[in-house]
Amino acid sequence: MDPTLAFPLLVALIAVALAFDFINGLHDAANSIATVVSTRVLTPQMAVAWAAFFNFIAFLFFGLHVAETIGKGIVDPDIIDPAVIFGALTGAIAWNVITWALGIPSSSSHALIGGLLGAGIAKAGLAVVQSSGVIKTTVAIFLSPMLGMLVAMILVVLTSWAMKPVPAKMADTGFRRAQLVSAAAYSLGHGANDAQKTMGIIAVLLFSQGYLGEEFYVPFWVVISAQAAMGLGTLMGGWRIVHTMGSKITRLTPHQGFCAETGGAIMLFSATSLGIPVSTTHTITGCIMGVGAARRASAVRWGVAGNIVFAWIVTIPAAAIIAAGTYGVTTLF
Repeated sequence: MDPTLAFPLLVALIAVALAFDFINGLHDAANSIATVVSTRVLTPQMAVAWAAFFNFIAFLFFGLHVAETIGKGIVDPDIIDPAVIFGALTGAIAWNVITWALGIPSSSSHALIGGLLGAGIAKAGLAVVQSSGVIKTTVAIFLSPMLGMLVAMILVVLTSWAMKPVPAKMADTGFRRAQLVSAAAYSLGHGANDAQKTMGIIAVLLFSQGYLGEEFYVPFWVVISAQAAMGLGTLMGGWRIVHTMGSKITRLTPHQGFCAETGGAIMLFSATSLGIPVSTTHTITGCIMGVGAARRASAVRWGVAGNIVFAWIVTIPAAAIIAAGTYGVTTLF
């Protein structure tokens, strides 16, 4: 295909991809701010501005390994065309909107992966699936919340021990200040891991149309555009999900909020460095459950947590079905 012939369609698809990134920021804003809002360290308005800023500057601190995984490691990049990308994005956006409307903190990341799989398989069958990338992503679906829970519990124990000689009021003040740092770190991790997924989608689309030459890479303008779209989405907030994350799972103190955010940041920094597109939603939910369980098991509302886990399980197949259907309809025109 002559790339110049596809340019208007290409621009439209890039706009849809950035719209997904915006919705991702809107949908996942709660992941970055739920703990710092629920502990009343920051007002919601201040918290979203804080998170949006660190979402945007995340590209300064991390490589683009996750973007490469999304671009080349989920489905064979040779079968990518505008219809596949449109189907994948439609599946991911539709599922994000559904779960946002219901206040369910599902995974934007896995919705996008499900969309890619659904549209790619609809076009060329199961042979296009890149098993190595899908396996490590699937493993991360289950490991990230469990490891997040464990890390957060350990942090609660260690910090409780370290602060034992400190008067309770002074310790509370210290953790409130520390939450500004932990919330910033978590937002950096969120911006790095999640924005790179859209970068990967746009880059593989450009590659498939011949705009990147013979070798796959992520242009700098794509990096800036994706980070900006996510930051703007975060500024819009996601108040329905904030309520679920910040209060329905367990009630948080500044101490617990600091441990949950720090645990989440550790997990996201590690996954991003390894090029694994984990779910920020899974990660912070696991951490919040961990700090609640460290206090006592009954402090966690396990029924709410169970509903969230159910949403995790159905996200990839649900987005895949929508994407496959969209791809099928698109090819009729």
